[in-house]
Amino acid sequence: MRGKMTEKYANPANAADKSLSLCHRIEQMLNIGESFDILRHQITVAGSKGTLFYIDGFVKDAILNKLEEYFVTSATPEECIHNIPYIEVDVSDDPDVLVRGIMSGQSVLVVEGVQGAALMDTRQYPTRAISEPENDRVLRGPREGFTETLIFNTAMLRRRIRDPGLIMSWHSVGEKSRTDVVVAYLKDRADMDYVKRIENKIKSIKTDALSLGQQSLSELLVKKARWNPFPKIRYSERPDAAAAMLMEGSVIVLCDCYPAVMILPTSIFDFMQESDDFYFPPAVGTYLRLTRIAVFLLALLLTPTWYLLILQGDALPTWLQFIRVTEHADIPIIVQLFLAEFAIDGLKLASLNTPSMLNNSLSVVGALILGDFAVQTGWFCPEVILYMAIVAIANFTQQSYELGYAVKFMRMIMLLATAVLGVVGYFAALVLTFVLVAANKTVEGGRSYLYPVIPFNLRSFKRMLIKNK
Repeated sequence: MRGKMTEKYANPANAADKSLSLCHRIEQMLNIGESFDILRHQITVAGSKGTLFYIDGFVKDAILNKLEEYFVTSATPEECIHNIPYIEVDVSDDPDVLVRGIMSGQSVLVVEGVQGAALMDTRQYPTRAISEPENDRVLRGPREGFTETLIFNTAMLRRRIRDPGLIMSWHSVGEKSRTDVVVAYLKDRADMDYVKRIENKIKSIKTDALSLGQQSLSELLVKKARWNPFPKIRYSERPDAAAAMLMEGSVIVLCDCYPAVMILPTSIFDFMQESDDFYFPPAVGTYLRLTRIAVFLLALLLTPTWYLLILQGDALPTWLQFIRVTEHADIPIIVQLFLAEFAIDGLKLASLNTPSMLNNSLSVVGALILGDFAVQTGWFCPEVILYMAIVAIANFTQQSYELGYAVKFMRMIMLLATAVLGVVGYFAALVLTFVLVAANKTVEGGRSYLYPVIPFNLRSFKRMLIKNK
Protein backbone atom coordinates (compact mmCIF):
# COMPACT_ATOMS: atom_id res chain seq x y z
CA MET A 1 0.00 0.00 0.00
CA ARG A 2 1.31 3.44 -1.00
CA GLY A 3 0.15 6.98 -0.28
CA LYS A 4 0.62 10.19 1.60
CA MET A 5 -0.90 9.00 4.91
CA THR A 6 2.20 7.60 6.59
CA GLU A 7 1.05 7.81 10.21
CA LYS A 8 -1.32 5.07 11.28
CA TYR A 9 -4.47 7.12 11.84
CA ALA A 10 -3.33 10.75 12.11
CA ASN A 11 -5.23 13.46 13.97
CA PRO A 12 -8.43 11.57 14.94
CA ALA A 13 -10.02 14.68 16.49
CA ASN A 14 -10.27 16.47 13.15
CA ALA A 15 -10.75 13.36 11.01
CA ALA A 16 -14.55 13.63 10.81
CA ASP A 17 -14.51 17.26 9.65
CA LYS A 18 -11.73 16.59 7.17
CA SER A 19 -13.47 13.57 5.70
CA LEU A 20 -16.71 15.52 5.20
CA SER A 21 -14.79 18.41 3.67
CA LEU A 22 -12.88 16.04 1.39
CA CYS A 23 -16.06 14.31 0.26
CA HIS A 24 -17.76 17.64 -0.44
CA ARG A 25 -14.75 18.92 -2.35
CA ILE A 26 -14.65 15.80 -4.56
CA GLU A 27 -18.36 16.17 -5.31
CA GLN A 28 -17.85 19.78 -6.39
CA MET A 29 -14.85 19.00 -8.59
CA LEU A 30 -16.64 16.07 -10.27
CA ASN A 31 -19.86 18.06 -10.86
CA ILE A 32 -21.90 15.20 -9.42
CA GLY A 33 -25.37 15.08 -10.91
CA GLU A 34 -24.46 16.74 -14.20
CA SER A 35 -22.81 13.72 -15.85
CA PHE A 36 -24.73 10.45 -15.92
CA ASP A 37 -21.65 8.23 -15.88
CA ILE A 38 -19.82 9.79 -12.90
CA LEU A 39 -21.38 7.97 -9.98
CA ARG A 40 -21.52 8.56 -6.23
CA HIS A 41 -22.55 5.44 -4.33
CA GLN A 42 -23.47 5.58 -0.64
CA ILE A 43 -22.43 2.48 1.32
CA THR A 44 -22.03 1.40 4.93
CA VAL A 45 -18.46 0.86 6.09
CA ALA A 46 -18.16 -0.86 9.50
CA GLY A 47 -21.24 0.98 10.72
CA SER A 48 -20.12 4.36 9.36
CA LYS A 49 -21.25 6.27 6.31
CA GLY A 50 -19.05 5.82 3.27
CA THR A 51 -19.11 7.31 -0.21
CA LEU A 52 -17.73 5.53 -3.25
CA PHE A 53 -16.88 7.57 -6.37
CA TYR A 54 -16.22 5.97 -9.76
CA ILE A 55 -16.96 6.24 -13.50
CA ASP A 56 -19.41 3.77 -14.93
CA GLY A 57 -17.80 1.75 -17.72
CA PHE A 58 -14.29 1.93 -16.25
CA VAL A 59 -14.69 -0.31 -13.20
CA LYS A 60 -14.52 -4.09 -12.83
CA ASP A 61 -17.94 -4.92 -11.38
CA ALA A 62 -16.90 -8.24 -9.81
CA ILE A 63 -13.94 -6.72 -7.95
CA LEU A 64 -15.97 -3.74 -6.74
CA ASN A 65 -18.70 -6.05 -5.41
CA LYS A 66 -16.10 -8.08 -3.49
CA LEU A 67 -14.61 -4.91 -2.02
CA GLU A 68 -18.03 -3.69 -0.92
CA GLU A 69 -18.52 -6.96 0.96
CA TYR A 70 -15.25 -6.30 2.77
CA PHE A 71 -16.28 -2.72 3.59
CA VAL A 72 -19.50 -3.89 5.25
CA THR A 73 -17.76 -6.55 7.36
CA SER A 74 -14.71 -4.49 8.39
CA ALA A 75 -13.98 -4.15 12.10
CA THR A 76 -13.45 -0.37 12.05
CA PRO A 77 -13.65 2.38 9.41
CA GLU A 78 -9.94 3.12 9.89
CA GLU A 79 -8.98 -0.50 9.24
CA CYS A 80 -11.12 -0.43 6.10
CA ILE A 81 -9.35 2.55 4.58
CA HIS A 82 -5.79 1.62 5.53
CA ASN A 83 -5.88 -2.18 5.13
CA ILE A 84 -7.94 -2.92 2.03
CA PRO A 85 -7.06 -6.43 0.81
CA TYR A 86 -6.30 -5.37 -2.74
CA ILE A 87 -3.02 -5.11 -4.61
CA GLU A 88 -3.23 -1.58 -6.01
CA VAL A 89 -4.40 0.83 -3.29
CA ASP A 90 -3.22 4.34 -2.41
CA VAL A 91 -4.30 6.53 0.51
CA SER A 92 -4.40 10.28 -0.05
CA ASP A 93 -6.08 13.38 1.34
CA ASP A 94 -5.34 15.53 -1.71
CA PRO A 95 -8.60 16.12 -3.65
CA ASP A 96 -6.70 16.88 -6.88
CA VAL A 97 -4.94 13.50 -6.74
CA LEU A 98 -8.20 11.71 -5.97
CA VAL A 99 -10.20 13.40 -8.72
CA ARG A 100 -7.43 12.73 -11.23
CA GLY A 101 -7.54 9.06 -10.25
CA ILE A 102 -11.31 8.94 -10.66
CA MET A 103 -11.13 10.54 -14.10
CA SER A 104 -8.48 7.93 -15.04
CA GLY A 105 -10.89 5.13 -14.13
CA GLN A 106 -9.96 4.41 -10.52
CA SER A 107 -12.40 4.22 -7.59
CA VAL A 108 -12.23 6.39 -4.46
CA LEU A 109 -13.70 5.55 -1.05
CA VAL A 110 -14.26 8.30 1.52
CA VAL A 111 -15.45 7.24 5.00
CA GLU A 112 -16.98 9.64 7.49
CA GLY A 113 -14.72 10.10 10.49
CA VAL A 114 -11.57 8.82 8.75
CA GLN A 115 -8.88 11.15 7.45
CA GLY A 116 -7.84 10.51 3.86
CA ALA A 117 -9.48 8.40 1.18
CA ALA A 118 -8.66 5.07 -0.45
CA LEU A 119 -7.74 5.25 -4.15
CA MET A 120 -8.30 1.80 -5.65
CA ASP A 121 -7.17 0.77 -9.13
CA THR A 122 -10.29 -1.17 -10.12
CA ARG A 123 -10.36 0.13 -13.68
CA GLN A 124 -10.88 -1.90 -16.81
CA TYR A 125 -10.67 0.12 -20.00
CA PRO A 126 -12.75 -0.85 -23.03
CA THR A 127 -10.37 -2.43 -25.54
CA ARG A 128 -10.34 -4.43 -28.71
CA ALA A 129 -8.68 -7.81 -29.05
CA ILE A 130 -4.96 -7.99 -29.77
CA SER A 131 -4.62 -8.79 -33.47
CA GLU A 132 -2.18 -8.38 -36.33
CA PRO A 133 -1.89 -4.77 -37.57
CA GLU A 134 -3.52 -4.21 -40.95
CA ASN A 135 -0.72 -1.90 -42.09
CA ASP A 136 2.25 -3.89 -40.78
CA ARG A 137 1.76 -7.51 -41.74
CA VAL A 138 4.47 -10.15 -42.03
CA LEU A 139 4.67 -13.50 -43.78
CA ARG A 140 6.32 -15.01 -40.72
CA GLY A 141 6.38 -13.89 -37.12
CA PRO A 142 3.84 -13.17 -34.37
CA ARG A 143 0.30 -12.12 -35.27
CA GLU A 144 -0.17 -9.48 -32.60
CA GLY A 145 -0.02 -5.72 -32.59
CA PHE A 146 -0.35 -2.82 -30.20
CA THR A 147 -3.81 -1.77 -29.02
CA GLU A 148 -5.29 1.48 -27.72
CA THR A 149 -4.68 0.47 -24.09
CA LEU A 150 -1.32 1.63 -22.75
CA ILE A 151 -0.87 -1.03 -20.06
CA PHE A 152 -1.38 -3.80 -22.63
CA ASN A 153 1.29 -2.27 -24.86
CA THR A 154 3.87 -2.00 -22.08
CA ALA A 155 3.10 -5.59 -21.05
CA MET A 156 3.79 -6.85 -24.59
CA LEU A 157 7.20 -5.16 -24.48
CA ARG A 158 7.93 -6.56 -21.02
CA ARG A 159 7.04 -10.03 -22.26
CA ARG A 160 9.77 -9.80 -24.90
CA ILE A 161 12.44 -8.07 -22.81
CA ARG A 162 12.49 -9.50 -19.28
CA ASP A 163 15.23 -7.22 -18.07
CA PRO A 164 14.91 -4.89 -15.06
CA GLY A 165 17.01 -2.48 -17.08
CA LEU A 166 13.99 -1.85 -19.32
CA ILE A 167 12.69 1.42 -17.89
CA MET A 168 9.14 2.65 -18.46
CA SER A 169 9.07 6.32 -17.46
CA TRP A 170 5.51 7.68 -17.05
CA HIS A 171 4.44 11.25 -17.87
CA SER A 172 1.11 13.09 -18.04
CA VAL A 173 0.57 15.52 -20.92
CA GLY A 174 -2.30 17.98 -21.37
CA GLU A 175 -4.02 20.22 -18.85
CA LYS A 176 -7.44 18.85 -19.80
CA SER A 177 -6.78 15.43 -21.32
CA ARG A 178 -3.94 14.39 -18.95
CA THR A 179 -2.92 11.77 -21.47
CA ASP A 180 -0.59 9.03 -20.24
CA VAL A 181 2.72 9.00 -22.11
CA VAL A 182 5.50 6.46 -21.45
CA VAL A 183 9.14 6.73 -22.48
CA ALA A 184 10.70 3.24 -22.70
CA TYR A 185 14.42 2.49 -23.02
CA LEU A 186 17.11 0.02 -21.97
CA LYS A 187 19.50 1.65 -19.51
CA ASP A 188 22.60 -0.16 -20.77
CA ARG A 189 21.81 0.35 -24.48
CA ALA A 190 20.23 3.79 -24.87
CA ASP A 191 22.01 7.14 -24.93
CA MET A 192 21.02 8.48 -21.51
CA ASP A 193 21.69 12.09 -22.50
CA TYR A 194 19.26 11.68 -25.37
CA VAL A 195 16.71 10.02 -23.07
CA LYS A 196 16.88 12.96 -20.65
CA ARG A 197 16.41 15.44 -23.49
CA ILE A 198 13.32 13.55 -24.66
CA GLU A 199 11.85 13.41 -21.16
CA ASN A 200 12.56 17.09 -20.53
CA LYS A 201 10.92 17.92 -23.86
CA ILE A 202 7.79 15.97 -22.88
CA LYS A 203 7.69 17.57 -19.42
CA SER A 204 7.93 21.05 -20.93
CA ILE A 205 4.90 20.58 -23.21
CA LYS A 206 2.13 23.07 -22.44
CA THR A 207 -1.17 22.17 -24.10
CA ASP A 208 -4.80 21.60 -23.21
CA ALA A 209 -5.08 18.16 -24.77
CA LEU A 210 -3.49 15.67 -27.14
CA SER A 211 -6.57 15.68 -29.35
CA LEU A 212 -5.06 13.36 -31.96
CA GLY A 213 -3.01 11.30 -29.54
CA GLN A 214 0.43 10.46 -30.81
CA GLN A 215 0.13 12.76 -33.83
CA SER A 216 -0.47 15.75 -31.56
CA LEU A 217 2.45 14.67 -29.39
CA SER A 218 4.79 14.38 -32.38
CA GLU A 219 3.86 17.89 -33.58
CA LEU A 220 4.59 19.29 -30.14
CA LEU A 221 7.92 17.46 -29.98
CA VAL A 222 9.03 18.69 -33.41
CA LYS A 223 7.90 22.28 -33.88
CA LYS A 224 10.51 23.30 -36.45
CA ALA A 225 10.64 22.51 -40.16
CA ARG A 226 6.97 21.61 -40.36
CA TRP A 227 6.89 22.33 -44.09
CA ASN A 228 9.54 19.70 -44.75
CA PRO A 229 7.46 16.78 -46.10
CA PHE A 230 9.80 14.00 -44.99
CA PRO A 231 8.63 12.20 -41.81
CA LYS A 232 10.46 13.07 -38.63
CA ILE A 233 9.34 10.09 -36.55
CA ARG A 234 9.06 6.41 -37.36
CA TYR A 235 5.99 4.55 -36.09
CA SER A 236 5.47 0.84 -35.55
CA GLU A 237 2.37 -1.16 -34.66
CA ARG A 238 4.35 -4.35 -33.92
CA PRO A 239 5.66 -5.22 -30.43
CA ASP A 240 8.42 -7.42 -31.88
CA ALA A 241 9.75 -4.55 -34.04
CA ALA A 242 9.61 -2.14 -31.08
CA ALA A 243 11.43 -4.62 -28.83
CA ALA A 244 14.13 -5.10 -31.47
CA MET A 245 14.66 -1.34 -31.67
CA LEU A 246 14.93 -1.15 -27.87
CA MET A 247 17.67 -3.77 -28.00
CA GLU A 248 19.49 -1.60 -30.57
CA GLY A 249 19.44 1.39 -28.21
CA SER A 250 16.44 3.29 -29.54
CA VAL A 251 13.94 5.13 -27.36
CA ILE A 252 10.27 4.13 -27.61
CA VAL A 253 7.45 6.58 -26.81
CA LEU A 254 4.01 5.10 -26.10
CA CYS A 255 0.83 7.17 -25.92
CA ASP A 256 -2.44 6.02 -24.38
CA CYS A 257 -5.35 5.50 -26.78
CA TYR A 258 -3.00 4.99 -29.75
CA PRO A 259 -2.17 1.56 -31.25
CA ALA A 260 1.40 2.36 -32.30
CA VAL A 261 4.68 3.53 -30.79
CA MET A 262 7.16 6.23 -31.79
CA ILE A 263 10.74 5.10 -32.42
CA LEU A 264 13.43 7.71 -31.71
CA PRO A 265 15.79 8.83 -33.07
CA THR A 266 14.92 8.27 -36.73
CA SER A 267 16.84 8.43 -39.99
CA ILE A 268 15.46 8.02 -43.51
CA PHE A 269 17.18 4.63 -43.83
CA ASP A 270 15.17 3.28 -40.88
CA PHE A 271 12.12 3.38 -43.14
CA MET A 272 13.85 0.95 -45.50
CA GLN A 273 13.68 -1.83 -42.90
CA GLU A 274 10.64 -3.99 -42.23
CA SER A 275 9.92 -6.87 -39.90
CA ASP A 276 9.89 -9.42 -42.72
CA ASP A 277 13.60 -8.77 -43.33
CA PHE A 278 14.48 -10.31 -39.98
CA TYR A 279 12.30 -13.41 -40.32
CA PHE A 280 14.09 -14.64 -43.47
CA PRO A 281 17.64 -15.98 -43.99
CA PRO A 282 20.36 -13.31 -44.42
CA ALA A 283 20.48 -13.63 -48.22
CA VAL A 284 16.70 -13.24 -48.62
CA GLY A 285 16.50 -10.46 -46.05
CA THR A 286 19.31 -8.53 -47.74
CA TYR A 287 17.64 -8.94 -51.15
CA LEU A 288 14.33 -7.61 -49.82
CA ARG A 289 16.03 -4.63 -48.21
CA LEU A 290 18.03 -3.71 -51.34
CA THR A 291 14.91 -4.15 -53.47
CA ARG A 292 13.00 -1.79 -51.18
CA ILE A 293 15.72 0.87 -51.52
CA ALA A 294 15.76 0.47 -55.32
CA VAL A 295 11.97 0.74 -55.53
CA PHE A 296 12.08 3.83 -53.30
CA LEU A 297 14.45 5.54 -55.76
CA LEU A 298 12.32 4.32 -58.67
CA ALA A 299 9.20 5.93 -57.19
CA LEU A 300 11.05 9.24 -56.90
CA LEU A 301 12.90 9.35 -60.23
CA LEU A 302 11.03 7.27 -62.82
CA THR A 303 8.48 9.72 -64.25
CA PRO A 304 10.67 12.89 -63.98
CA THR A 305 13.58 11.09 -65.69
CA TRP A 306 11.34 9.66 -68.40
CA TYR A 307 9.80 13.08 -69.04
CA LEU A 308 13.24 14.70 -69.22
CA LEU A 309 14.40 12.11 -71.75
CA ILE A 310 11.39 12.44 -74.05
CA LEU A 311 11.92 16.21 -74.07
CA GLN A 312 15.22 15.54 -75.83
CA GLY A 313 13.36 14.18 -78.87
CA ASP A 314 15.67 13.07 -81.69
CA ALA A 315 18.74 13.62 -79.47
CA LEU A 316 18.01 10.35 -77.70
CA PRO A 317 20.52 7.57 -78.48
CA THR A 318 19.27 4.60 -80.45
CA TRP A 319 19.16 2.28 -77.46
CA LEU A 320 16.72 4.65 -75.72
CA GLN A 321 14.34 5.18 -78.63
CA PHE A 322 11.87 2.70 -77.15
CA ILE A 323 10.84 5.18 -74.43
CA ARG A 324 9.50 7.72 -76.95
CA VAL A 325 5.76 8.35 -77.10
CA THR A 326 4.28 6.47 -80.05
CA GLU A 327 0.61 7.47 -79.69
CA HIS A 328 0.15 11.17 -79.01
CA ALA A 329 -2.86 12.28 -76.98
CA ASP A 330 -4.74 15.59 -77.10
CA ILE A 331 -3.38 16.64 -73.68
CA PRO A 332 0.29 17.57 -73.08
CA ILE A 333 2.39 14.88 -71.42
CA ILE A 334 3.10 16.96 -68.30
CA VAL A 335 -0.62 17.55 -67.77
CA GLN A 336 -1.28 13.84 -68.24
CA LEU A 337 1.27 12.98 -65.56
CA PHE A 338 -0.26 15.41 -63.06
CA LEU A 339 -3.80 14.22 -63.83
CA ALA A 340 -2.71 10.63 -63.28
CA GLU A 341 -1.10 11.61 -59.94
CA PHE A 342 -4.35 13.22 -58.77
CA ALA A 343 -6.47 10.36 -60.08
CA ILE A 344 -4.45 7.80 -58.13
CA ASP A 345 -4.84 9.84 -54.95
CA GLY A 346 -8.55 10.17 -55.64
CA LEU A 347 -8.86 6.40 -55.93
CA LYS A 348 -6.99 5.98 -52.63
CA LEU A 349 -9.37 8.37 -50.86
CA ALA A 350 -12.36 6.67 -52.43
CA SER A 351 -11.07 3.28 -51.31
CA LEU A 352 -10.79 4.51 -47.71
CA ASN A 353 -14.45 5.59 -47.72
CA THR A 354 -15.80 2.61 -49.64
CA PRO A 355 -17.39 -0.30 -47.73
CA SER A 356 -15.33 -3.46 -48.01
CA MET A 357 -18.07 -5.26 -49.93
CA LEU A 358 -17.83 -2.64 -52.71
CA ASN A 359 -14.05 -2.48 -52.97
CA ASN A 360 -13.98 -4.88 -55.90
CA SER A 361 -16.40 -2.67 -57.81
CA LEU A 362 -14.22 0.37 -57.11
CA SER A 363 -11.17 -1.49 -58.45
CA VAL A 364 -13.01 -2.31 -61.69
CA VAL A 365 -14.16 1.30 -62.16
CA GLY A 366 -10.67 2.63 -61.41
CA ALA A 367 -9.08 0.23 -63.88
CA LEU A 368 -11.52 1.29 -66.60
CA ILE A 369 -11.03 5.02 -65.98
CA LEU A 370 -7.23 4.86 -65.90
CA GLY A 371 -6.93 2.11 -68.50
CA ASP A 372 -8.42 1.54 -71.94
CA PHE A 373 -11.11 4.22 -71.74
CA ALA A 374 -8.59 6.93 -70.85
CA VAL A 375 -6.42 5.98 -73.82
CA GLN A 376 -9.29 5.55 -76.29
CA THR A 377 -10.80 8.93 -75.48
CA GLY A 378 -7.47 10.63 -76.17
CA TRP A 379 -6.83 11.84 -72.64
CA PHE A 380 -3.77 9.68 -71.96
CA CYS A 381 -1.13 7.97 -74.01
CA PRO A 382 -0.27 4.33 -73.13
CA GLU A 383 3.23 5.25 -71.93
CA VAL A 384 1.87 7.58 -69.22
CA ILE A 385 -0.47 4.86 -67.98
CA LEU A 386 2.39 2.36 -67.88
CA TYR A 387 4.89 4.54 -66.00
CA MET A 388 2.31 5.85 -63.52
CA ALA A 389 1.17 2.28 -62.83
CA ILE A 390 4.79 1.36 -62.02
CA VAL A 391 5.07 4.40 -59.73
CA ALA A 392 1.80 3.51 -57.97
CA ILE A 393 3.02 -0.03 -57.32
CA ALA A 394 6.34 1.34 -56.05
CA ASN A 395 4.50 3.63 -53.64
CA PHE A 396 2.58 0.68 -52.19
CA THR A 397 5.84 -1.07 -51.33
CA GLN A 398 6.61 1.73 -48.86
CA GLN A 399 5.09 1.00 -45.46
CA SER A 400 5.23 4.60 -44.23
CA TYR A 401 2.41 6.70 -45.67
CA GLU A 402 4.24 9.87 -44.62
CA LEU A 403 7.37 8.94 -46.56
CA GLY A 404 5.27 7.81 -49.54
CA TYR A 405 3.60 11.22 -49.80
CA ALA A 406 6.91 13.02 -49.26
CA VAL A 407 8.31 11.14 -52.26
CA LYS A 408 5.17 12.00 -54.23
CA PHE A 409 5.50 15.74 -53.50
CA MET A 410 9.17 15.78 -54.51
CA ARG A 411 8.39 13.79 -57.67
CA MET A 412 5.75 16.35 -58.67
CA ILE A 413 8.14 19.23 -57.94
CA MET A 414 10.76 17.55 -60.15
CA LEU A 415 8.20 17.14 -62.95
CA LEU A 416 7.16 20.78 -62.76
CA ALA A 417 10.77 22.03 -62.63
CA THR A 418 11.71 19.82 -65.59
CA ALA A 419 8.75 21.11 -67.62
CA VAL A 420 9.74 24.73 -66.94
CA LEU A 421 13.56 24.65 -66.96
CA GLY A 422 14.44 21.36 -68.64
CA VAL A 423 17.71 19.74 -67.54
CA VAL A 424 18.55 22.58 -65.17
CA GLY A 425 15.17 22.28 -63.44
CA TYR A 426 15.51 18.51 -63.13
CA PHE A 427 18.85 18.69 -61.33
CA ALA A 428 17.80 21.73 -59.26
CA ALA A 429 14.79 19.78 -57.94
CA LEU A 430 17.03 16.77 -57.29
CA VAL A 431 19.37 18.96 -55.23
CA LEU A 432 16.37 20.44 -53.39
CA THR A 433 15.23 16.91 -52.48
CA PHE A 434 18.64 16.08 -51.03
CA VAL A 435 18.73 19.37 -49.10
CA LEU A 436 15.28 18.73 -47.58
CA VAL A 437 16.32 15.22 -46.54
CA ALA A 438 19.64 16.39 -45.08
CA ALA A 439 18.04 19.35 -43.27
CA ASN A 440 15.08 17.43 -41.85
CA LYS A 441 14.78 17.89 -38.07
CA THR A 442 14.04 14.94 -35.83
CA VAL A 443 13.08 14.92 -32.16
CA GLU A 444 15.86 16.64 -30.19
CA GLY A 445 18.32 16.07 -33.05
CA GLY A 446 19.68 12.82 -31.68
CA ARG A 447 21.45 12.10 -34.95
CA SER A 448 21.46 13.16 -38.58
CA TYR A 449 18.50 12.20 -40.75
CA LEU A 450 21.04 10.68 -43.17
CA TYR A 451 22.83 8.55 -40.56
CA PRO A 452 24.83 6.29 -41.11
CA VAL A 453 25.85 8.03 -44.37
CA ILE A 454 26.26 11.46 -42.73
CA PRO A 455 28.15 11.16 -40.44
CA PHE A 456 29.53 8.01 -42.01
CA ASN A 457 29.59 4.90 -39.83
CA LEU A 458 30.88 1.85 -41.71
CA ARG A 459 29.53 -0.73 -39.27
CA SER A 460 26.04 0.77 -39.21
CA PHE A 461 26.11 1.30 -42.98
CA LYS A 462 26.87 -2.37 -43.62
CA ARG A 463 24.18 -3.41 -41.15
CA MET A 464 21.72 -1.13 -42.91
CA LEU A 465 22.38 -2.70 -46.32
CA ILE A 466 23.14 -6.29 -45.37
CA LYS A 467 20.94 -8.28 -43.04
CA ASN A 468 23.08 -10.26 -40.58
CA LYS A 469 22.14 -13.40 -38.74
